[in-house]
Amino acid sequence: MTKLRLAIVGAGPAGIYAADILLKTERSFDVSIDLFEQLPAPYGLVRYGVAPDHPRIKGVIGALRDVLDRGDIRIFGNVRFGEDITMADLKKHYNAVIFATGAIRDTTLDIPGADAEGSFGAADFVSWFDGHPDFPRDWTLNAESVAVLGNGNVALDVARILAKHAEDLLPTEIPDNVHAGLVASKVTDVHVFGRRGPAQVKFTPLELRELGELRDVDMVVYDEDFDYDDASKAAVESNKQVKVIDRVLQQWRTRPGVNNAGGEASRRLHLHFWARPVEIKKDATGRVAAIVYERTQSDGSGGVVGTGELREIAIGQLYRAIGYFGSPLKDVPFDKKHGVIPNHEGQVLAKDSNERVPGVYATGWIKRGPVGLIGHTKSDAMETVQHLVNDQGSWWQPEDPSEDAIPALLASRDVTWTDLDGWHRLDQHEIALGAPHDRARIKVVDRDEMVQISRD
Repeated sequence: MTKLRLAIVGAGPAGIYAADILLKTERSFDVSIDLFEQLPAPYGLVRYGVAPDHPRIKGVIGALRDVLDRGDIRIFGNVRFGEDITMADLKKHYNAVIFATGAIRDTTLDIPGADAEGSFGAADFVSWFDGHPDFPRDWTLNAESVAVLGNGNVALDVARILAKHAEDLLPTEIPDNVHAGLVASKVTDVHVFGRRGPAQVKFTPLELRELGELRDVDMVVYDEDFDYDDASKAAVESNKQVKVIDRVLQQWRTRPGVNNAGGEASRRLHLHFWARPVEIKKDATGRVAAIVYERTQSDGSGGVVGTGELREIAIGQLYRAIGYFGSPLKDVPFDKKHGVIPNHEGQVLAKDSNERVPGVYATGWIKRGPVGLIGHTKSDAMETVQHLVNDQGSWWQPEDPSEDAIPALLASRDVTWTDLDGWHRLDQHEIALGAPHDRARIKVVDRDEMVQISRD
């Protein structure tokens, strides 16, 4: 019986789901899977891309933990693809590889002033408040009025963390340095801008409801944004999710503080619809000073057109939550325009010829771009895995497929990798840190400390 030795690069939901689906797929061969992760801990986006006050979404970790804890998948953490292990190494020791590296960079914003000091990508801010080990520990929140661009879940995550009082995050796994940064925050007003109307937003009802539950934060919406055209009315009536979103927003219109009437809270979160940013104004020192936006209107088919009316709001910081972008991997084809690995249903294609690259596959956001929720990566992985199983005739023929080869290779290169037992040690350590303070955990942020704890 043939045995498939498979490498998966990326131990987030996409990579773990792919491993689980393959092991459960009907096949005529044995399978041995090694997961490679550049961070010392697994779970990727769920650990480092979801806000700490989202315990329901972080519940996905429970399902991912169950997959890893079965013991039929090896994990090598703190191993960087392209440095610690290369494509040539994978071909020497495996029959195939699936890349599941996600998308962690921000999409660029092409308007004047976007490069001003105090203009940040949402991905960097999310990585800070989630304690990503490869990002700076400090974040200065020294502006009273800030802007968030985007109408997706990431934009609402960023806006919520900016508006929320730091002590209300203490029951979560927020790192100590992040809590300290939020305690020092001077933010009083958070302005969220979206190009389209309330019936065309990309966030989910759950995310929206959570905004309205923030303590001592007034939700501010504007009556002028709710003059729906026929297309918006149809969207509300025909889509259950849009109907719920509209119901929540309509309820907020009756609250104190709407239309700048002035509520009693110490902080305000403003939702601006039909607002397309056109310029970020700078002060004399080059810092963000104001956002200029154009009022838009529906084009009747779900899109927008500009009205020519420009408005300006003074701000001191800007957060761009307009989309994530994939990063290229060494010796792997990459589509620079779309930020993905070129592929057909997960089968990687050569960049210039569009011919299949034998033995190389992709899944998750690096396959299809940063769209969809975490659960969508399951169907994504099924498609990729089915092709992998059917492509048996084009698998690599490794020179040394032995399972001992990889630990020996990493040891020879002085790579201090972490394994599943190491993650269990780190996991229990973080939980123990939080226990005396009635917190879920206190996340360890420093990479070397994470590795040291993991390796006991």
